[in-house]
Amino acid sequence: MGLLDAMLGTASEVDAAKLQEEVGQVLAPTERVEKAFKVVRDLWVFTDKRLILVDKQGLTGSKAEYLSLPYKSITRFSIETAGTFDAEAELRIWVSGGGEPILKQFRKNSNILEVQRVLAACILK
Repeated sequence: MGLLDAMLGTASEVDAAKLQEEVGQVLAPTERVEKAFKVVRDLWVFTDKRLILVDKQGLTGSKAEYLSLPYKSITRFSIETAGTFDAEAELRIWVSGGGEPILKQFRKNSNILEVQRVLAACILK
């Protein structure tokens, strides 16, 4: 997976060591990045303690929202793969105390199954 995958909205894996520096300011002192995926400009960062969803905003992407989801607060999740005529796949994450799920969309032919596999591994530790 490479630049073309990231531009098309597929989940491309990002080097965890490089990302450790980029998101270091929001990590706890002993927290480390284990896996990360880039979808267009946004990031899915799996640490040893939580999932961080980085939503890059604005024209240049210099503004960012960091949504932190401790694994223990995730009560369930689901994926919907893209069908023959669908353009997008979806991943939904429910958190304790919340009503509506967090919904993230991926392009067809994305690596949504790998993102789901990493999420399941982190939650079920």
